[in-house]
Amino acid sequence: MTAPTRYGVMVPNELQVEIAVQDAAGVRIALEGGAARIELCQALGLGGLTPSAGLVEAAVAAASAARTPGFVHVLVRPRGGGFVYDADEIDTIVRDIRQARSLGADGVVVGALTEDGTLDDGAIAAFVAAAEGIDVTVHRAVDASADPLASVGALAGRGVRRVLTSGGGADCRAGLPTLARMVAEVGGALEIMSGGGVRVPDIGELAAAGVDAVHLSARGRDERGGPSGPGGGVDGFDETDAATVRAAVAAARAAARAARPRRPS
Repeated sequence: MTAPTRYGVMVPNELQVEIAVQDAAGVRIALEGGAARIELCQALGLGGLTPSAGLVEAAVAAASAARTPGFVHVLVRPRGGGFVYDADEIDTIVRDIRQARSLGADGVVVGALTEDGTLDDGAIAAFVAAAEGIDVTVHRAVDASADPLASVGALAGRGVRRVLTSGGGADCRAGLPTLARMVAEVGGALEIMSGGGVRVPDIGELAAAGVDAVHLSARGRDERGGPSGPGGGVDGFDETDAATVRAAVAAARAAARAARPRRPS
């Protein structure tokens, strides 16, 4: 059952939390914190890149041991920068999708644009075909497109399970009204997952916009070991913060409870 929101759309009773993680420790923290799934990647400082085969194997093993199906979704992105890919890069993405599936991933996270800022229909069709039935999420390439609302609507009925979007805004707060329009536009044909600077205090408002899920990295910083080298290396590295994961899951559950119609006394 659902309840109306301030935007005139409906709030689901279950708001899923997806955590972007970069290592096996992050996988365990997301599992223990009650997240619905992870986006497994590396180099979040670049927006996220394809993780190693070893990390995918470790994540799948951890989810299996925890008896948590549908948990491991692998970001497949061969480089930083924009989302216009040449033939070699598209071939690499297709190969990485197939590898992720062969290693037991439950889904992949992909996206591609053309030079004119529209979705690359041919590339996305190739990605869906390579996934061979596991979940496909289209990432925030839609937010970099010329018309994010139209891009999200165009994904319905194309074998894509969900789309990760800020509503075309610099972050989820700026994109909140468009996120609600996206929910209405797809009418349940796609899951709308809000990303882009999501903070725990934002989750209630995002739930009120009718999104199906929220996505955040819940990043902290660990500086053990010092800098990576004298030639310009950085100090420390990202880690997944367990307290933030728990708080995000608790906020999502509270938003879901608040949306449930009260039973007559």
